[in-house]
Amino acid sequence: MRADAERSTDRILKAAEDVLAADPNASLERIGDAAGVARATVHRRFASRQVLLEAMRTGLNERYLLGLEQARVRTAPPLIALHRVTEIVFELKASHPFSISLGLSTHPDVQDGLDLVFTRLHADGTITAARPAWCRRVYLALMHEVALLPDDAPELTGPDGRPDLLVKTTLGALGAG
Repeated sequence: MRADAERSTDRILKAAEDVLAADPNASLERIGDAAGVARATVHRRFASRQVLLEAMRTGLNERYLLGLEQARVRTAPPLIALHRVTEIVFELKASHPFSISLGLSTHPDVQDGLDLVFTRLHADGTITAARPAWCRRVYLALMHEVALLPDDAPELTGPDGRPDLLVKTTLGALGAG
């Protein structure tokens, strides 16, 4: 893809995230207006709304996979990896509220990365829960609840309020000593 076409595509995807977060029923034309591109450009890049949503899903999954890599889930001490993954996911939730609200991050490699963290936490004795898929579901359910807390909630203390609260609560729920 040419550089200008790539920039247009990136602008459309960013605008789609913002516009659809405000109005999930917004048209492709409205997304194009927000991106500063012609309607024809949007349709040339994304033949339908479904194609646009799939591109958003793919982009979010790529960011999740990059986040798992940055957190070094395979090599970092598992507790540090869990905390770093949590920070990255909260950053993604803030920057991609529409995509995340639709549950667009269901790629098996993302699930496998989270499962690996919980497998490692169990193996080193940090948690007693032994089923990684169950641990992941608990973690994601708690993440949703922590994300809903208002910024001034007393539970959110310190500079890493949400990640700290989520990690501590998850560990407690999964049998940390």
